[in-house]
Amino acid sequence: MWAVHRPSARTDRHPPPPFNAPAARRLRAGLGMGPEHVADALRGSYGLPYVTSALVAAWEQRTAAPSHIELTALAGVLWCSPGELLGRPSTLREHRVARGLAPEDVARTVGHELHAYLRMEETNQWRGSEQQSATLARLLALSLADVITITGQENRLAELLRGATTTRWQTYVRPVSKLAPLERRHLEEALHRLHRDYRGHMAATLSWSSDTSDIGSEFLARIVDHFWTAVEEEGR
Repeated sequence: MWAVHRPSARTDRHPPPPFNAPAARRLRAGLGMGPEHVADALRGSYGLPYVTSALVAAWEQRTAAPSHIELTALAGVLWCSPGELLGRPSTLREHRVARGLAPEDVARTVGHELHAYLRMEETNQWRGSEQQSATLARLLALSLADVITITGQENRLAELLRGATTTRWQTYVRPVSKLAPLERRHLEEALHRLHRDYRGHMAATLSWSSDTSDIGSEFLARIVDHFWTAVEEEGR
């Protein structure tokens, strides 16, 4: 077990981003570098004097995770974009880091004051006009699901989807479309599929000894994921 020492006063106060450790190992090996070579580069070229080969190895073994600053520097050492070292981004900040952009660049492009944009990253609550939102989506390559998440509407979407799944799905087409403006036919097919799959799960458990309420709760807890999967498959 490696002893990993990092500075007690961290300049990055944010939770570490989702790190793709296998990708980091693969990229390092492809360059013919060992953990010690990566550590040397991070110390010498990126101003991270505390980084050791043990810390780099800990990142790759998932016993530690690089901060946003460390991940950006690591991407430079491995000659890749920060996005190649990230797992699936889920916050506004993570999407920006994945694109290798500075907050100043995003704020200027979408037409926000920097302090206002940074506040949005702090709260993970995007606030912008329709035009600004469209610009943000293009700049950060956001999907509709990403936009709904960073605008703080995912809980509302989940609430509507649970209603569509457990009652009459037809009555939820319009309210869901206001949050997720999809082609109506694909949206109707996705909601119908959720309703049908939920009923199928519940019916299949009637002959089991397990509690059907647990099965239903598990399905509904992941209803947003089920919805986007249905949208993708129905749209093919």
